[in-house]
Amino acid sequence: MSNGRVVGEPGSTGVMWFRRDLRVHDHPALTAAVASFEKIVCLYVLDDRLLRGRLASQNRAWFLRESLAELSGAIAARGGTLVIREGRPEAVVPALARQVAARAVFVSRDYSPFGRARDRRVESALAGGGTDFVALPGVLETEPEQIVNGARGAFTVFSAFLRRWHDIPPRAVLPPPTDIPDPTGLGRLLGRGQDGFDPIASAATPLPAGESAARARLERFIGQQAGRYAHERDQLDLAGTSRLSQDLRWGLISPAEVVSRSTGAGAGKFVQEVAWRDFYHHLAWYSPRVLREPYQGAFAHLDWEAHPAALDAWKAGRTGYPVVDAAMRQLVTTGWMHNRARMIVASFLTKHLLIDYREGERFFMEHLVDGDVAVNNGGWQWASSTGASAQPYFRVFNPVLQGKRFDPDGKFVRAWVRELANYPNRFVHEPWAAPAEVQEAARCMVGRDYPAPIVPHAGAAAR
Repeated sequence: MSNGRVVGEPGSTGVMWFRRDLRVHDHPALTAAVASFEKIVCLYVLDDRLLRGRLASQNRAWFLRESLAELSGAIAARGGTLVIREGRPEAVVPALARQVAARAVFVSRDYSPFGRARDRRVESALAGGGTDFVALPGVLETEPEQIVNGARGAFTVFSAFLRRWHDIPPRAVLPPPTDIPDPTGLGRLLGRGQDGFDPIASAATPLPAGESAARARLERFIGQQAGRYAHERDQLDLAGTSRLSQDLRWGLISPAEVVSRSTGAGAGKFVQEVAWRDFYHHLAWYSPRVLREPYQGAFAHLDWEAHPAALDAWKAGRTGYPVVDAAMRQLVTTGWMHNRARMIVASFLTKHLLIDYREGERFFMEHLVDGDVAVNNGGWQWASSTGASAQPYFRVFNPVLQGKRFDPDGKFVRAWVRELANYPNRFVHEPWAAPAEVQEAARCMVGRDYPAPIVPHAGAAAR
């Protein structure tokens, strides 16, 4: 695997294979490819294992399709064509490289166990034909090799990781290429409802996809919300988050650009969230087992309980705890959930219901547009206290107090749990405590129109 520039002969061709980097701005691999070769074939491979495999998501497939359509347009505006192929990359990429006599294939590094194994197979197949495989940064802000502990492995305490993370010199943000000249007659444009995608997203109101929409979200956040982020990011009733998670997941914007532009009051807390993303990816790089089992060995054989009915109630937003139910309904309806809400529902599943965190991890991956294996796993292991730098096992979120603190007027709950729309603020987070006459006046009787809590909060920490 080459990490440097490959200089092509006059008239020679290189391949730019896009994966989790669906942009033209600040793209080290694309920039290097254009600088190295006179002709560039831009490629995306539709891999059925990702589109319909164990961790597939219709929401993410829709977002990918829309983002690829815009990437195709951005490449075309620069004189190129996005070639779409279907199949296993270890067969498709070398075949295309042979077809165009490519001297090198450029990619942004992939850090997941699946991606690393796939890339090793592709690199081996390319080597047989004399084609270089050039992997460059662009998906993370820092590379795993840049931040290692004394044993040359991953840091497992985030505070120590963060100190080292801040010491790494930032990568310079690159301008988009002005020209991407390509051979003709190779590509086909992405068609609506074609190329192995389902035509309609399951999320009712998905965010606009594509690089331009992502950059507009970044501009809006930097210009209007970043200064308030530290104070508003946990509020469920406010638009206090950046909403860039899916854009970073698909590489519609680069973390380097996000960090470089996050300056001024309130930026430090936001930049720290980007560091958490690197932290979880580095951990999975050095300890891939974390994606299959608890990172902390003490919890490897924890006897989780089987409660199918309770699990179904959690998935459906019918637990009887309004803030939990509102968050779960938001997820299923939109393909997104507020980060504070993710912590609340994860704590509830693992510490109130004592259900294996992997059940929740899988359900999130099924629905989240920003579903990222390493980050999703890290969040779930943090909440369940089984992971690296996780919260203490005895800390149990009180869903009533969490609701009152982060949704004080019940705006978030009423938006998603419509049954409680007429409840007064005093009882909206604990409707079972309302007198019968209040419940009748709100036209929502607990136990009839809205479920009673499926498990008491009292005693949860002791359990």
